[in-house]
Amino acid sequence: MKKTGKTQQPRATAGPAAGGTAVSHARDEQHGTRNKVARSILDHGPSTAAELARRLRLTQAAVRRHLDHLASEGVVEARAKRVYGNRGRGRPARVFALTDGGRDAFDQAYDQLAADAMHWIARTAGGGPEGEAAVAAFARARVAAQAERYLGALEQVPPAQRTAALAEALTEDGYAATARSAPAAIGEQLCQHHCPVAHTAEQFPQLCEAETEVFSRLLGTHVQRLATIAHGDGVCTTYVPRAQPAGSGTGPPAGDPVRDSSPHDPTASTASVKNTASAKNTAGRNPA
Repeated sequence: MKKTGKTQQPRATAGPAAGGTAVSHARDEQHGTRNKVARSILDHGPSTAAELARRLRLTQAAVRRHLDHLASEGVVEARAKRVYGNRGRGRPARVFALTDGGRDAFDQAYDQLAADAMHWIARTAGGGPEGEAAVAAFARARVAAQAERYLGALEQVPPAQRTAALAEALTEDGYAATARSAPAAIGEQLCQHHCPVAHTAEQFPQLCEAETEVFSRLLGTHVQRLATIAHGDGVCTTYVPRAQPAGSGTGPPAGDPVRDSSPHDPTASTASVKNTASAKNTAGRNPA
């Protein structure tokens, strides 16, 4: 009997330990899956439960459970899906987007430091219009330095593939960017599903403006910013018109800074970006 008791006692104590390990493992697995759900929204922008289920190979019921949990923690929020063009009957589908707090969970820990630095630049330049100009000069210099790294990738592909090449380069810098055809196939949309400086850009729109200018120069055509995360949109969206055949009579509007840079002339586009980049030393001294 004692022998039997000795063999049973370890089983009795091992049972709860094994059960606790299983519960802990299940919780870790759930937490990991929720992180994947949030990351998928970050990478692809506001998404429906069906889209998330398809991308993550989960059931919609499982995705909805994770979304409910993330919503209760303030990581995601439900919105009406934006519809381009004519909308069909019925209520628009709900999409889930990251909240500001949800974005903070990724890599925006230094936003306050960046904002403080921008405020310092503006104050040092004297505030007012002079301060705004100094911030704009800094923003242009910063983005031009990024553009120098992107030039190599864009110069290796034909004009029709440059938007996709720019998206890949931006993704490597943490912007989770994609390129896709615009509605009616009259152009492309460059979508940045994440912005590492979104909170700072809320206070200093010069960052977005400088980025748009450099996109125009890199792609050799006039581009238009349609939406930004800094303004509360789920994705930063830039419209890139398709290059028109020579002699078509269409092109950038008069007065556009890239009017003389043809979309089919990478040399002109490259020179424009390099000229912008060469001004960064001067821009860096402007606040002083």
